[in-house]
Amino acid sequence: MTTATFIKPLPPHMTDPIRIGAEISVTGKWVPKTPGGLFRKSPDSTEMLKEWEDIHAGARADSGVLSTEINHAIGADAVLVHHVFKDADALVHYFSDTGTKHMQALTAVAKPEHHLFRGIEVPARARDAVNAKGVEAAYGDFLFGFVREDYRAPDTETAVQVTAKWTAKSPEHLQELKYWWQEVGTDAFSMEKDMLRYEVYQVQGEAALIIHETFRDTGELMFHLTKGTANKYKKGIDQIAAPECYFFRGPVSWTIRTYSKFMHLPATYSSLGSNHTEPGGSMSSGLT
Repeated sequence: MTTATFIKPLPPHMTDPIRIGAEISVTGKWVPKTPGGLFRKSPDSTEMLKEWEDIHAGARADSGVLSTEINHAIGADAVLVHHVFKDADALVHYFSDTGTKHMQALTAVAKPEHHLFRGIEVPARARDAVNAKGVEAAYGDFLFGFVREDYRAPDTETAVQVTAKWTAKSPEHLQELKYWWQEVGTDAFSMEKDMLRYEVYQVQGEAALIIHETFRDTGELMFHLTKGTANKYKKGIDQIAAPECYFFRGPVSWTIRTYSKFMHLPATYSSLGSNHTEPGGSMSSGLT
């Protein structure tokens, strides 16, 4: 098929401009520098968790950090971090200040894996601040999506956040990859009423997309995987792209963890750990 075949108008529910403004979100993963063994019971594990709690305290005190989470992975030696920054300047300040203070001690026992940055546009100064810390990162600029319930924050006791990166098998497949994810968002709006948020970002400099979805609860996520749009379109997406990473944050059931592995998703799962949200919340994670 030609590229033009995959260009079509957005449905009405994905034509409203997204309201995240200058905010930038990041979801990322840290793992032990030396894998294997009983890491959770080791001094390195204690030191890594201490450093992350100190970093979390610094983020809470930073007015430019609208929300922050330090979540310990389920069934894996890893930490998932999630931050929402007020703007690019706040991100640069965080990585130059809090990040610099703790980087040496943290990297002595741990190392960063995928970090997925999302925004209307992630500018060069923000990318430079992250790259200076040696963090493996992808930077996504907003393409299309929808948000329900006027950006109200979901219930953290039940909601599941999914953030993933899909990379096309060749640059020629990028337009087709966009097409398939547009189809997901088109149908999910009516098929999956409790998918509260659906956003697609194009990765800068790569034939890849970052996908972010918020589900009201684990039941809606299970429907998405087994009967909804993931079930409907994944075979088509698999033909032209592959997932690099999947981050699940929230009360993900054992059944979903098992089924997502059956779907060959390179997933990391975490429950909600140390967290803080500024009064009012954010447009990126939800208004309180």
